[in-house]
Amino acid sequence: MLDLIQLRSFVMVAQTGSFTLSASRLGLGQSTVSQHLQRLERAIGRRLIDRDTHAVRLTPDGEQLLPQARQLLALERQTVARFDADAPRGLFRLGISEDLVSGQLPGMLEDFIAAHPSVDLQLSVALSSTLADMQDRGELDLVIAKRKIGERRGDAIGREPLVWLASDPQAVLAKPVLPLIVFPPPSITRALLMEALARSGTAWRIVCSCQSLSGLTAAARAGMGVLVQPRSLAPAGLIEIEPPDLPDLADVEFVLVSSRGANGAIISAFSAKVRDMFGKGLRPYPAHATLSDR
Repeated sequence: MLDLIQLRSFVMVAQTGSFTLSASRLGLGQSTVSQHLQRLERAIGRRLIDRDTHAVRLTPDGEQLLPQARQLLALERQTVARFDADAPRGLFRLGISEDLVSGQLPGMLEDFIAAHPSVDLQLSVALSSTLADMQDRGELDLVIAKRKIGERRGDAIGREPLVWLASDPQAVLAKPVLPLIVFPPPSITRALLMEALARSGTAWRIVCSCQSLSGLTAAARAGMGVLVQPRSLAPAGLIEIEPPDLPDLADVEFVLVSSRGANGAIISAFSAKVRDMFGKGLRPYPAHATLSDR
């Protein structure tokens, strides 16, 4: 008979690719998660995980087990929810800032969906200002977004400095006019970087404008120019350019904004997961380098 607790650890390791992160998200010790995997492998009679100093990967047998393990855990949660009158249920319209959607949030969303099978999640991804407009029109129940320091909309859950990023800082800084890779208006990040450039009198031109962070990141990795992001959300492969090479940038705050009349049980359950994620440190990407590291 398979142990659901062991299966839960197995699925989490498969999802995160890390025993340390899996232990943190499960609220267990790393050694406990490792023991769960070892006992599951003995019960199955197959090796499920390849471990080395750099990565954790599923074996072919592990890949075959993963969908069945997820189905078993989903069936357990659905059964519990069916008889739990207090379980959150109903429509949940969530808006997430473009900056955040490629980081830790997908894994957290997967956990939330699995833990709350009676919740019907509808996700919108856009710039923070666009999400605010959608929420004002009654189209969203909860928004995770950015705001400028001093603004009042939402409940702050984290604060981050904005940083300049480039694949080859020396090449970018050698250009007579600073090439910019930016979100289109009304992006908060764009507005703050433009204010910093105006204060410093730095000449600039826009070489790429895109609503998708993946598009902006591709342009930056291709060496087209500089990209500005919150420091802990800096994409891998880009190097931070520190002052005085480029002007200081303001901090931004990440906020939760809930709508009046929204399903309180769902909002509370999801908000608790978001706060926990930010409390443990928002580090969606592998650590990036700074110019001084080269």
